[in-house]
Amino acid sequence: MEYWEEINSNLKPWVDDNLNKTVVDLFAGCGGLSLGFEANGFKTIGYEMDENASKTYNENLQGECFNQKLTIETEYPKADIVIGGPPCQPFSVGGKQLGLKDSRDGFPIFLSAVKQLNPEVLLFENVRGMLYKNKWYLKEVIEALEKLGYYINYSLLNAKNYEVPQNRERVIVIGSKRKNRLPKKINRKITAGDALGELAFEFDENSKFFTESMDKYVAKYEKASKCINPRDLYLDRPARTLTCRNLAGATGDMHRVRLKDGRRRRITVREAARLQSFPDWFKFIGTETHQYNQIGNAVAPYFAYHLALNVKKYLTCEHNYLVTEDEQLKLFENEAIYQSR
Repeated sequence: MEYWEEINSNLKPWVDDNLNKTVVDLFAGCGGLSLGFEANGFKTIGYEMDENASKTYNENLQGECFNQKLTIETEYPKADIVIGGPPCQPFSVGGKQLGLKDSRDGFPIFLSAVKQLNPEVLLFENVRGMLYKNKWYLKEVIEALEKLGYYINYSLLNAKNYEVPQNRERVIVIGSKRKNRLPKKINRKITAGDALGELAFEFDENSKFFTESMDKYVAKYEKASKCINPRDLYLDRPARTLTCRNLAGATGDMHRVRLKDGRRRRITVREAARLQSFPDWFKFIGTETHQYNQIGNAVAPYFAYHLALNVKKYLTCEHNYLVTEDEQLKLFENEAIYQSR
């Protein structure tokens, strides 16, 4: 079975009546994280302020996504799990670093939802800087969750280790009422070529090729940035991280396929979706730029699938899931390393 056939089959929403668990997804985007949970039998309820992204969610998932801007006063329906990718303004606004006191930040909203719903499990993802430059803020969030009675485990995980054809590092934090652990790496690497297949070599009159001036710009960009390898898409390895910027923005950093005749072609929405592990049946709503932005902002669904499967194992108390004493010791050692940074 080809990779795209696999995700088309495995990433299908369904409801596990034996599980009977509902997930609230905050800042849900187009539903990448929710899709991973629905593909494991969870029911989902999404919240997203971007209209096109919420329409995409509702077009593809079984759960309903409410198109609204969240506040700390927002009330939610009963749920067993709270997930999301809270936006973090203090990370990009220099100087003030107000943390949980910053009203523009999504974490006070996430924490208020946890306080209100008292879920069995919580999970959120964020950029890698949260573990390094902004580790002070991660510590602040973790302490707030621990005061609410949750055991917290976190790590910097790469989606390429969870069957996604892309280097995509994200900080994943999981909290639960009992000790927990993050999913183990999958010993399988998926390349961009595995994901794209023949799409990489196809083009027509609607394909967007680089012009001569764009090629010159790329050469100048790569020289100035001391780029050893051109930033083309290499089919024999996972792709570099997909972002809104390099899907829909600057020429020099753009994701593109270099054809055998030397021409560079911008990747299509469908190709970008496959590199992010979205199934081919998943339909994006909005303009082309809106669609690229939804893909770039999303949690890779196959990565989300493994995160959700890990949560499902925890909830069903599979004997091979429970944290051993050695694993717990390692968690404490990792915490000591984190505290010393």
